[in-house]
Parts: sequence; C-alpha cells; structure tokens
Amino acid sequence: MLILAADTSGKQGSIALAHGFANGECDVIEVVPLAGGTFSAQLVPQVAALLSKHGFKKQDIDGFAVASGPGSFTGLRVGLAAIKGLAEILGKPIAAVSRLEAVAIAGGMRGRILAFLDAGRGEAYLGRYEVSDKRATLIDERLVNQEALALSDGDSILVTSDTGIAETLVAKGIPVMEVPDQRSDAIARLGWKKILEGETLSPEALEANYIRRSDAEIFSKSRS
Repeated sequence: MLILAADTSGKQGSIALAHGFANGECDVIEVVPLAGGTFSAQLVPQVAALLSKHGFKKQDIDGFAVASGPGSFTGLRVGLAAIKGLAEILGKPIAAVSRLEAVAIAGGMRGRILAFLDAGRGEAYLGRYEVSDKRATLIDERLVNQEALALSDGDSILVTSDTGIAETLVAKGIPVMEVPDQRSDAIARLGWKKILEGETLSPEALEANYIRRSDAEIFSKSRS
C-alpha cells in the first residue's frame, strides 16, 4: 500500500512517500524537505511532484500519516489541512502521530520513556510513554519548565532529539539519550503500523495536538 506522510510541525518540514506491507514493514521511497515559513506554498505542489516523479497519481495513495504535534501552530494547521483535504477527496484513512511518540520509540529502549522537545520560552514538550516492542503507549503529554526535566523520575529514561537541552541536562549530571530528528519517514513508519491496527481518523476528527495554547488564546483568557 502506498503511504503519504507529512510533517510541518517544526521550523523545517518534510513529506515522504512509502510502501507499507502487511507484516508491518514500511519501505520509504523518498523524503522531500520543505523549507520553513513557506509550507502553505510548497506542500501541495511538492506532493504532486513527488508522486509524479515515482509514477504515481494521488488516486494511488492508500493512506496518510501526519505529525499532529506538538509544534508550530501555523505549520501544523497547514499540514493537517492539506492531509485532511486529500484524505476526504480520496476517502482514505489518516494516522496521526505525535512527534513525542516518534522520539520515544526512536530511542530503542523499553520501559517508561520521557520524550521531550524544546518548546521555546524556557519550556519543553514532555511526553510520558510506556514503550515495548517498538510500540509506545501514551501516559500523558504536557508542557513543563525545562528545569523540571532535571527532577524527572530516576526510573524513567529521558530521550530527545534537541541537542541544546540534552547538553544542558548532561552537564548537570542528568543522563539523556539523544536521537536523530524524527522526520516524515519516521512518521510514515509509525503511521503505517497505526493504519494496520485500525488506529485511524476521519478528516473531520483530525486535530492538531498543540499542548501549548496559542498566544491569542492566552491573551483572550487574560482579558476575560
């Protein structure tokens, strides 16, 4: 089955085309980077170009995988809107994948995993997962002060793809496992497994997982 994956959650994004197999394996055909700040102009044309390059039409897509957050408010809206539109037109399933889930699994460790990503403003997105056999079961995801990461449960393994925070914690004597940035190819692989297991969403049910409220929401609430 042909899977199209997209990640527009960060400063840089990407799309990926992959073949999914019944045994759960997923072979990535190609990953195409997307420059930050222009996702809305690039995404649909790049999807069309990627499909054409490999001899496919959009009607050949069997399912979609998308990074649902956390991350950039604008970037996530652009990516999710494009995937929603394509999935609705084609009547194909969508698998939503948390970036924190991808980081938790990328560490290759089992047990209680604390995956975190830089959220700016001295804060971090933190996801607690129970990982076994390359599957992550969500416990909770939340926004925390970066200093709180140093107070994490010693029985849990801290994993991140953000070098800056990792180096700061290691300098304080806190063990951290650093993994590569998880792009749309990782989203495709995790999304394919979710599709096989029936963990899919309809276009109308797909929502961004921001974790942090937008500045507009915070400002509006402060005035109410």
